[in-house]
Amino acid sequence: MKTLSAIILVVVLYTTSFGQITIDPSPTAIDLVTNTLIGPGLVTSNITYTGANGQIGFFDANGSNIGLDSGVVMSSGNIVDIAPPANPNTDLNGPGDADVLATAQSVTSNPSAGSITSTHDAAVLEFDFVPTGDVVIFRFVFASEEYTTFINTQYNDAFGFYISGANPAGGNYNVDNLALVPGTTEPITISTIYPNLPGSTGLNQQYYGPAPVGHSFNGFTIPIEIRFDVICDSTYHLKFAVADCQDGILDTGVFLEGGSFQAVPVDLSLETNIDASLFGDSVIFEGCGVDADFVFTRPSCQSGDSLWVEVNVGGIATNGVDYSTIPDSVLFLPGETETVVPFSAFQDGVFEGYEDVIVTVISILPSGDTIVTTGIIWLFDQPNVSVFAHDTTIYCLQDSIDILAVGSDGVPAYTYTWNTSSDTVNTITVPANVNGTIDYYVTITDVCGFTDNDTLTVIVNQTLAIDTLIQYPASACLPDGAVSAIVSGDSTSATTQPFYHWVNQSETDSIDATVWQDIPAGWYYFTATDDFCTVSDSVMVEITQPPIAQFSASTTSGCDPVSVTFTNSSQNASTYLWDFGNGNTINANDLSNQSQTFNFSSLVMLVAYDANSCSDTAYVNISVITCGCMDPEALNYNPAAVQDDGNCEFPLPEAIAPNVITPNGDGDNDVFYIKTKNAVSIDVSIVNRWGNIMYEKTIDLTIPNTQEGWNGFVKSGLYAEEGTYFYKYKATGIKGDTIEGHGFLELVRD
Repeated sequence: MKTLSAIILVVVLYTTSFGQITIDPSPTAIDLVTNTLIGPGLVTSNITYTGANGQIGFFDANGSNIGLDSGVVMSSGNIVDIAPPANPNTDLNGPGDADVLATAQSVTSNPSAGSITSTHDAAVLEFDFVPTGDVVIFRFVFASEEYTTFINTQYNDAFGFYISGANPAGGNYNVDNLALVPGTTEPITISTIYPNLPGSTGLNQQYYGPAPVGHSFNGFTIPIEIRFDVICDSTYHLKFAVADCQDGILDTGVFLEGGSFQAVPVDLSLETNIDASLFGDSVIFEGCGVDADFVFTRPSCQSGDSLWVEVNVGGIATNGVDYSTIPDSVLFLPGETETVVPFSAFQDGVFEGYEDVIVTVISILPSGDTIVTTGIIWLFDQPNVSVFAHDTTIYCLQDSIDILAVGSDGVPAYTYTWNTSSDTVNTITVPANVNGTIDYYVTITDVCGFTDNDTLTVIVNQTLAIDTLIQYPASACLPDGAVSAIVSGDSTSATTQPFYHWVNQSETDSIDATVWQDIPAGWYYFTATDDFCTVSDSVMVEITQPPIAQFSASTTSGCDPVSVTFTNSSQNASTYLWDFGNGNTINANDLSNQSQTFNFSSLVMLVAYDANSCSDTAYVNISVITCGCMDPEALNYNPAAVQDDGNCEFPLPEAIAPNVITPNGDGDNDVFYIKTKNAVSIDVSIVNRWGNIMYEKTIDLTIPNTQEGWNGFVKSGLYAEEGTYFYKYKATGIKGDTIEGHGFLELVRD
């Protein structure tokens, strides 16, 4: 439903200069409410004002551009400072207001709202009123010296219009703020309505006013209408309040339009069977099938008597000719609160553009006050919808192309129906990968249901083609390959030539021709271009079988010297160069085995050549190490060996025994001991002729200067008798080798 009532047209005439706003602080609050602010349909009482006397008064704005003629002004400073050249920047050291503080803290668009902890210099106007209608309206302008420096800061001065009383929607208004950004739940502050600023985009800037003229505030809003529902003959309490936030300087003001605070006795609205937002506010198209009703509504508290309401119809469109007749009066019978007048626009087939219908309802209150409510409806007609589908001809095959149909006239938005697509837009994608002609059919439908159709023809006619790509193999080591292309169907003009282009796979070399010679093996890409199309293909230049050098060794490591037999298993080659790395090289013409002896580690290289001298190389490492005895005690110890060959040779032990001892204490031949060489121990035993053991011991020869032996005593410590004794021994060598011996010795004491 579109409400058509209370439409106010504000026209500001700009001349070369403006005067300035006039401020009068002398009227009392009761006088300002009763004689300035309140319009028809309301009875007020209990009018109170809180704040400094200089914060409320009367304004005459004919010399400024705030968009209101006159009314009541309230400010958080001295209102006389609003008129130039004064500066609205007064700290009155007055108290704040809790409702204004709560409003300032609720601004979600201000990131600093939570930092606002106090208000100052509040001006508060309150009164009770009883409406004689179900809708109350008034208009105002918000202005502030805080613009635009302190947007989104804690110095976000605020105001509010707080209503209390019965809510027709259910429940009660409970100090609800009516001063909201239209269409939102955000309070009106410098942080909810402001223009584009350097580095940021404005917010709700459609409600921000022009540059200030005739007053001293830094910024202000356009006139904004407040409309709220009430229950007629019920009592409501309204509180107008404005205050500084966080500090008392840089004032903020509210201009309330004189006479705009009024009850609407008869409301006028237009109801249609479609969403009017499709066309815009209050626009009806002729012949569009839109049924509409003018709905005249009066408050239930006035429904006890009959009521005639005068209806004046004006505008460019002719009543009863261009649209169904609207009567010159409307009758409300007792008990009726709503009267409906059907409305429809006729399609006359004549294109006339926009024509307005102005409906004015004149209501006379019992007090004698007259309230005029005006609504405007726009009628619009234009030629029926049409569609033009653009035929498309392409000369180059593609996976797909976009085809287009363009609608005109009728009533947008349009819906397009294609025979090959479920899309309802004017552009669709169709395949274009086969030569031939295909027709597509499109139907356009506008909002009013009018249709038109057209046929779109797609012609695909590619003649350019790459018939054949030929490759000639290249040698393994010579760039002697070639490619050739055969192209047909080029559509170049008489003054131009088709363009041919070859490029290699690394895109490092190219040629503009159909034939490319002396190239190495690899992928080659060919492109042919005529006046309309580009076609591409590729071919692989193969390689003749290259020589492959490969061989194996019977062994790849060993002790010096290492004998190795090499087996040649190369392919696609005819001659071979062997470099054994040991100073020997061989040129061979066959795959015969080669044998070499290595005394040191060497890198063996085989180069295999084909008939074109292309070559390939293979390598094998031969590791040669020095082996030998690594035991320093061995006779054949090799200090250069890095691997023990297990062939160490050690000396056999030797022993020499005397055949006489003379233990007479003269220090010469007093002890019998066996001299050894290459022995680590020796076992010695001596017995007499009867087999009695005279001496028996194992001697550790690893102890330096060891010369133990028999001193000629028996075990009991007695001297042995002179005579012949028998000895035997067993000597153990370094690696466990042993020798044994025996003999006779003669003991002589003299």
